[in-house]
Amino acid sequence: MSSKALLAVAIAVLIPLVSYLMVKSASEGAIAMPPRYYYDSVIVRMKDGKQYEDTVWHQVSNISFTNQLGQQVSFDSLMGKVVLVDFFFTHCPNICPALTRNLRRLQDAIKSGGVNEAADTAASFVHFVSFTVDPKRDSPEVLKRYADKYGVNPDIWWMLTGGKKTIYDFALNELKMGIADGNGMDTSFIHTQKIALLDKEHVMRGYYDGLDSASLSKLAGDIVYLMLEKDKNSKTVIQELKPLWPIFVLVILATGGMIFLLTRSAQFKKI
Repeated sequence: MSSKALLAVAIAVLIPLVSYLMVKSASEGAIAMPPRYYYDSVIVRMKDGKQYEDTVWHQVSNISFTNQLGQQVSFDSLMGKVVLVDFFFTHCPNICPALTRNLRRLQDAIKSGGVNEAADTAASFVHFVSFTVDPKRDSPEVLKRYADKYGVNPDIWWMLTGGKKTIYDFALNELKMGIADGNGMDTSFIHTQKIALLDKEHVMRGYYDGLDSASLSKLAGDIVYLMLEKDKNSKTVIQELKPLWPIFVLVILATGGMIFLLTRSAQFKKI
Protein backbone atom coordinates (compact mmCIF):
# COMPACT_ATOMS: atom_id res chain seq x y z
CA MET A 1 0.00 0.00 0.00
CA SER A 2 1.31 3.47 -0.89
CA SER A 3 2.18 6.14 1.68
CA LYS A 4 -0.93 8.11 0.70
CA ALA A 5 -3.11 5.12 1.36
CA LEU A 6 -1.46 4.55 4.74
CA LEU A 7 -2.01 8.22 5.60
CA ALA A 8 -5.66 7.93 4.64
CA VAL A 9 -6.03 4.81 6.80
CA ALA A 10 -4.39 6.60 9.72
CA ILE A 11 -6.74 9.56 9.35
CA ALA A 12 -9.74 7.27 9.16
CA VAL A 13 -8.68 5.60 12.40
CA LEU A 14 -7.61 8.75 14.23
CA ILE A 15 -10.73 10.86 13.61
CA PRO A 16 -13.19 8.60 15.46
CA LEU A 17 -10.52 7.84 18.07
CA VAL A 18 -9.90 11.53 18.75
CA SER A 19 -13.65 12.15 18.84
CA TYR A 20 -14.06 9.38 21.40
CA LEU A 21 -11.21 10.69 23.52
CA MET A 22 -12.69 14.20 23.45
CA VAL A 23 -15.99 12.95 24.77
CA LYS A 24 -14.33 10.60 27.27
CA SER A 25 -12.03 13.32 28.58
CA ALA A 26 -14.89 15.75 29.03
CA SER A 27 -17.07 13.09 30.65
CA GLU A 28 -14.41 11.98 33.13
CA GLY A 29 -14.99 15.22 35.01
CA ALA A 30 -18.66 14.34 35.50
CA ILE A 31 -19.70 13.67 39.07
CA ALA A 32 -22.62 11.96 40.72
CA MET A 33 -24.82 14.85 41.76
CA PRO A 34 -26.94 14.62 44.94
CA PRO A 35 -30.28 13.05 43.98
CA ARG A 36 -33.60 14.88 44.08
CA TYR A 37 -36.31 13.80 46.49
CA TYR A 38 -40.11 13.97 46.45
CA TYR A 39 -41.71 14.82 43.13
CA ASP A 40 -45.09 16.53 42.82
CA SER A 41 -46.08 15.26 39.39
CA VAL A 42 -44.90 14.11 35.98
CA ILE A 43 -45.97 16.29 33.08
CA VAL A 44 -45.73 15.86 29.32
CA ARG A 45 -43.82 18.53 27.41
CA MET A 46 -43.17 19.11 23.72
CA LYS A 47 -39.66 19.60 22.38
CA ASP A 48 -38.60 19.55 18.74
CA GLY A 49 -42.04 18.19 17.85
CA LYS A 50 -41.69 15.24 20.22
CA GLN A 51 -43.36 14.49 23.53
CA TYR A 52 -41.32 13.72 26.61
CA GLU A 53 -42.04 13.34 30.29
CA ASP A 54 -40.64 15.85 32.76
CA THR A 55 -40.63 15.39 36.54
CA VAL A 56 -41.85 18.32 38.60
CA TRP A 57 -39.83 18.09 41.82
CA HIS A 58 -41.30 19.33 45.07
CA GLN A 59 -40.06 22.74 46.17
CA VAL A 60 -40.49 23.53 49.85
CA SER A 61 -43.22 26.06 50.47
CA ASN A 62 -42.54 29.68 51.28
CA ILE A 63 -43.03 30.55 54.95
CA SER A 64 -42.05 33.53 57.07
CA PHE A 65 -40.35 33.48 60.47
CA THR A 66 -38.49 35.78 62.83
CA ASN A 67 -34.71 35.47 63.01
CA GLN A 68 -32.31 36.10 65.88
CA LEU A 69 -32.14 39.80 64.98
CA GLY A 70 -35.89 40.18 65.30
CA GLN A 71 -36.32 40.48 61.52
CA GLN A 72 -39.16 38.93 59.55
CA VAL A 73 -37.59 36.73 56.89
CA SER A 74 -39.01 34.33 54.31
CA PHE A 75 -37.80 31.24 52.50
CA ASP A 76 -38.51 32.81 49.12
CA SER A 77 -35.86 35.44 49.82
CA LEU A 78 -33.31 32.59 49.75
CA MET A 79 -34.33 31.39 46.27
CA GLY A 80 -31.18 30.90 44.19
CA LYS A 81 -29.16 29.84 47.24
CA VAL A 82 -28.22 26.40 48.52
CA VAL A 83 -29.87 26.06 51.94
CA LEU A 84 -28.94 23.88 54.93
CA VAL A 85 -31.73 23.28 57.46
CA ASP A 86 -31.60 21.81 60.95
CA PHE A 87 -33.73 21.81 64.13
CA PHE A 88 -32.63 22.53 67.70
CA PHE A 89 -33.61 24.32 70.92
CA THR A 90 -31.40 26.54 73.03
CA HIS A 91 -31.69 24.63 76.33
CA CYS A 92 -31.01 21.26 74.68
CA PRO A 93 -28.43 19.47 76.86
CA ASN A 94 -27.17 16.85 74.44
CA ILE A 95 -27.07 16.87 70.63
CA CYS A 96 -27.83 20.53 69.91
CA PRO A 97 -24.53 22.05 71.08
CA ALA A 98 -22.53 19.51 69.04
CA LEU A 99 -24.77 20.00 66.01
CA THR A 100 -24.42 23.78 66.22
CA ARG A 101 -20.64 23.58 66.60
CA ASN A 102 -20.37 21.35 63.51
CA LEU A 103 -22.49 23.75 61.49
CA ARG A 104 -20.32 26.59 62.75
CA ARG A 105 -17.28 24.82 61.28
CA LEU A 106 -19.06 24.59 57.93
CA GLN A 107 -19.99 28.27 58.19
CA ASP A 108 -16.37 29.24 58.84
CA ALA A 109 -15.16 27.08 55.97
CA ILE A 110 -17.55 28.86 53.60
CA LYS A 111 -17.01 32.39 54.82
CA SER A 112 -13.48 32.83 56.14
CA GLY A 113 -13.78 36.19 57.81
CA GLY A 114 -15.22 37.99 54.77
CA VAL A 115 -11.81 38.94 53.37
CA ASN A 116 -11.47 36.32 50.70
CA GLU A 117 -13.29 37.10 47.46
CA ALA A 118 -13.92 33.42 46.66
CA ALA A 119 -15.27 32.86 50.17
CA ASP A 120 -17.56 35.88 49.86
CA THR A 121 -18.85 34.51 46.56
CA ALA A 122 -19.49 31.12 48.14
CA ALA A 123 -21.29 32.73 51.07
CA SER A 124 -23.61 34.55 48.68
CA PHE A 125 -24.81 31.15 47.37
CA VAL A 126 -25.16 29.27 50.67
CA HIS A 127 -27.41 29.92 53.65
CA PHE A 128 -27.90 28.15 56.98
CA VAL A 129 -31.33 27.94 58.64
CA SER A 130 -31.85 26.57 62.16
CA PHE A 131 -35.41 26.25 63.48
CA THR A 132 -36.12 26.10 67.17
CA VAL A 133 -38.52 23.33 68.15
CA ASP A 134 -39.36 25.26 71.33
CA PRO A 135 -40.53 28.65 70.03
CA LYS A 136 -42.40 29.38 73.28
CA ARG A 137 -39.11 29.86 75.13
CA ASP A 138 -36.76 30.62 72.24
CA SER A 139 -37.59 34.26 71.56
CA PRO A 140 -35.43 36.28 69.14
CA GLU A 141 -33.49 37.63 72.15
CA VAL A 142 -32.79 34.12 73.44
CA LEU A 143 -31.77 32.97 69.96
CA LYS A 144 -29.45 35.97 69.64
CA ARG A 145 -27.61 35.08 72.85
CA TYR A 146 -27.31 31.48 71.72
CA ALA A 147 -26.11 32.55 68.26
CA ASP A 148 -23.48 34.87 69.73
CA LYS A 149 -22.28 32.12 72.04
CA TYR A 150 -21.62 29.80 69.11
CA GLY A 151 -20.28 32.39 66.67
CA VAL A 152 -23.23 32.36 64.28
CA ASN A 153 -22.90 34.86 61.42
CA PRO A 154 -26.39 36.34 60.84
CA ASP A 155 -25.47 37.26 57.27
CA ILE A 156 -25.50 33.60 56.22
CA TRP A 157 -27.15 31.84 59.17
CA TRP A 158 -30.63 32.43 60.52
CA MET A 159 -31.88 31.00 63.78
CA LEU A 160 -35.63 31.13 63.43
CA THR A 161 -38.64 31.16 65.71
CA GLY A 162 -42.34 31.50 65.00
CA GLY A 163 -45.59 29.62 65.29
CA LYS A 164 -45.00 26.17 66.72
CA LYS A 165 -47.52 24.46 64.45
CA THR A 166 -46.01 26.15 61.39
CA ILE A 167 -42.52 24.98 62.33
CA TYR A 168 -43.62 21.42 63.07
CA ASP A 169 -45.74 21.21 59.91
CA PHE A 170 -42.84 22.53 57.84
CA ALA A 171 -40.49 19.93 59.29
CA LEU A 172 -42.87 17.02 58.83
CA ASN A 173 -44.63 17.87 55.58
CA GLU A 174 -42.06 19.83 53.62
CA LEU A 175 -38.74 18.40 54.80
CA LYS A 176 -39.97 14.96 55.94
CA MET A 177 -37.99 15.35 59.17
CA GLY A 178 -39.42 14.09 62.45
CA ILE A 179 -39.79 16.33 65.49
CA ALA A 180 -42.16 16.01 68.43
CA ASP A 181 -43.03 17.57 71.77
CA GLY A 182 -42.74 15.37 74.82
CA ASN A 183 -44.12 15.75 78.33
CA GLY A 184 -43.16 19.38 78.86
CA MET A 185 -39.80 18.84 80.55
CA ASP A 186 -36.71 20.68 79.37
CA THR A 187 -35.27 17.66 77.58
CA SER A 188 -38.53 16.32 76.20
CA PHE A 189 -38.33 17.74 72.67
CA ILE A 190 -37.59 15.04 70.13
CA HIS A 191 -35.88 16.24 66.98
CA THR A 192 -33.59 14.83 64.37
CA GLN A 193 -29.85 15.40 64.28
CA LYS A 194 -30.05 15.31 60.49
CA ILE A 195 -29.25 18.32 58.32
CA ALA A 196 -31.39 18.79 55.22
CA LEU A 197 -29.82 20.12 52.03
CA LEU A 198 -31.92 22.11 49.55
CA ASP A 199 -30.69 23.17 46.14
CA LYS A 200 -31.04 26.63 44.58
CA GLU A 201 -34.64 25.86 43.64
CA HIS A 202 -35.31 24.60 47.18
CA VAL A 203 -35.75 20.99 46.13
CA MET A 204 -34.62 18.43 48.71
CA ARG A 205 -31.23 16.98 47.73
CA GLY A 206 -30.06 15.08 50.79
CA TYR A 207 -30.01 14.31 54.51
CA TYR A 208 -26.78 14.25 56.51
CA ASP A 209 -25.96 13.22 60.06
CA GLY A 210 -24.89 16.42 61.77
CA LEU A 211 -22.86 14.50 64.36
CA ASP A 212 -20.96 12.23 61.98
CA SER A 213 -17.71 13.50 60.45
CA ALA A 214 -17.95 11.36 57.30
CA SER A 215 -21.50 12.53 56.64
CA LEU A 216 -20.50 16.16 57.22
CA SER A 217 -17.59 15.76 54.81
CA LYS A 218 -19.99 14.51 52.15
CA LEU A 219 -22.31 17.42 52.90
CA ALA A 220 -19.46 19.88 52.34
CA GLY A 221 -18.73 18.31 48.95
CA ASP A 222 -22.38 18.24 47.93
CA ILE A 223 -22.75 21.93 48.78
CA VAL A 224 -20.03 22.69 46.24
CA TYR A 225 -21.65 20.46 43.62
CA LEU A 226 -25.01 22.22 44.02
CA MET A 227 -23.37 25.64 43.88
CA LEU A 228 -21.87 24.70 40.51
CA GLU A 229 -24.91 22.81 39.23
CA LYS A 230 -26.11 24.03 35.85
CA ASP A 231 -29.69 24.72 34.97
CA LYS A 232 -31.45 21.54 33.86
CA ASN A 233 -32.00 23.11 30.43
CA SER A 234 -28.26 23.65 29.90
CA LYS A 235 -26.61 21.45 27.31
CA THR A 236 -24.44 18.55 28.38
CA VAL A 237 -21.00 17.87 26.92
CA ILE A 238 -22.47 15.29 24.55
CA GLN A 239 -25.13 17.74 23.43
CA GLU A 240 -22.50 20.41 22.82
CA LEU A 241 -20.52 18.04 20.60
CA LYS A 242 -23.56 16.66 18.80
CA PRO A 243 -23.56 19.30 16.00
CA LEU A 244 -19.99 18.29 15.11
CA TRP A 245 -20.75 14.63 14.52
CA PRO A 246 -22.08 15.11 10.94
CA ILE A 247 -18.76 16.74 10.09
CA PHE A 248 -16.83 13.83 11.60
CA VAL A 249 -18.98 11.35 9.64
CA LEU A 250 -18.46 13.22 6.37
CA VAL A 251 -14.71 13.36 6.90
CA ILE A 252 -14.62 9.64 7.68
CA LEU A 253 -16.69 8.84 4.58
CA ALA A 254 -14.48 11.07 2.44
CA THR A 255 -11.38 9.42 3.85
CA GLY A 256 -12.87 6.00 3.20
CA GLY A 257 -13.59 7.03 -0.38
CA MET A 258 -10.01 8.24 -0.75
CA ILE A 259 -8.69 4.92 0.50
CA PHE A 260 -10.90 3.06 -1.96
CA LEU A 261 -9.75 5.18 -4.91
CA LEU A 262 -6.10 4.93 -3.94
CA THR A 263 -6.39 1.18 -3.56
CA ARG A 264 -8.09 0.82 -6.95
CA SER A 265 -5.44 3.05 -8.53
CA ALA A 266 -2.66 0.91 -7.09
CA GLN A 267 -4.34 -2.25 -8.42
CA PHE A 268 -4.66 -0.77 -11.94
CA LYS A 269 -0.97 0.18 -11.93
CA LYS A 270 -0.02 -3.42 -11.09
CA ILE A 271 -2.08 -4.60 -14.06
